Amino acid sequence: MSTSFLQSPPFLTTKKFTTSKTVDPKHLRRSLRPINSLNSPKTPNPTTSNNVQNLLTTLTKLLWSKTLPPQLLISTVRSVWTTTWLIMMSQLAPSDPTGSYSRPTSQFRANVNQLSRHNLTTLHLYVGLPCPWAHRTLIVRALKGLEQVIPVSVASPGVDGLWVFDGVMGTDDNANGCRTLKEVYKLRKDGYDGRSTAPMLWDVEKKEVVCNESYDIIQLLNSGFNKLADNPGLDLEPPSLKGRIEEWNRVIYPYVNNGVYRCGFAQTQEAYDAAVSDLFGTLDTLDDHLESSRYLCGDLLTIADVCLFTTLIRFDLVYNVMFKCTKKKIVEYTNLHAYMRDIYQIPKVAETCNLKAMMDGYYNYLFPLNPGNIRPIMPSGCEHEALFRPHNRESLSSADENLHATIC
Repeated sequence: MSTSFLQSPPFLTTKKFTTSKTVDPKHLRRSLRPINSLNSPKTPNPTTSNNVQNLLTTLTKLLWSKTLPPQLLISTVRSVWTTTWLIMMSQLAPSDPTGSYSRPTSQFRANVNQLSRHNLTTLHLYVGLPCPWAHRTLIVRALKGLEQVIPVSVASPGVDGLWVFDGVMGTDDNANGCRTLKEVYKLRKDGYDGRSTAPMLWDVEKKEVVCNESYDIIQLLNSGFNKLADNPGLDLEPPSLKGRIEEWNRVIYPYVNNGVYRCGFAQTQEAYDAAVSDLFGTLDTLDDHLESSRYLCGDLLTIADVCLFTTLIRFDLVYNVMFKCTKKKIVEYTNLHAYMRDIYQIPKVAETCNLKAMMDGYYNYLFPLNPGNIRPIMPSGCEHEALFRPHNRESLSSADENLHATIC
């Protein structure tokens, strides 16, 4: 879907960063159930289903009769589908001349310093639960204790590729009462007819898009609302770690966050081979690094960890199968999987992870990659109970008390 997953944030040294603090995992674990904003699916109309089945049966008999040999049918369908797929992919996932996915840039960027001078009480956040870029904003909003400060409207992926407010996988539009996120964008004074992506920060008073770049938004949530936040002491981007955070983001964004999309949206074998090599080479490097470092930058959770986590939590659920990232699963990486569980178990994080919505958002709506809309069963290692298994990563950290004080 053209607007569901195409939002992005802006070589790696192996030097280890440590501090002199400690972490107690007992303080990080909390038996939270994931949020579930999904309504029960509608029961199919049996009459409609029978009519469709009868039509398919009649059509099948016609196509496979002697007037159209099976060989011609197969070649015709294959040719038509390939052409149609290329047309859809050119809109969903534009590529460069080599067939490599070329992610469009965000149209509404914002300077964090300018955002922090904005009237923060008029902001409204639009997100979609399947989207990893939007998920970042939900995590930082929760960790900073901004749930009562920044209202959220949750859009569902629609069958036409737009974000819609239909209550199936989210909420109504609580700020503008619109039917789609595209309609919200069009409410701008100057109008707008471009890509209507989530997450998006909206100014309710000015009727204006403030920002639709996920990384800008999480930086603002981290530092711009401290006077209003329930947890102002938590800093996910401390000045002392800013350089290391930027180093990690220069690796994680192109090769992991966007890397899974480069695999799934590749339109040539060469483009796929290059993307999958970059992806798993980086995952190997991350797994090695995390063998001796609790988080990416040492003892403290940072924005870089949040950005990596939202891809990891979707990897075995979706990307491994649907995006052909099949070389290894995250559960096969000892350190990466434990690291993912460690973050999942931080209070409030699991509440932002709607695992079923993640799967539905890709398998049921990303039509060009899954025409049958069949959703595979959830891997056992991705279930909530499995993600709460002990991770034992506290032994790598000396910042227990400080981490507990700032996150809880």
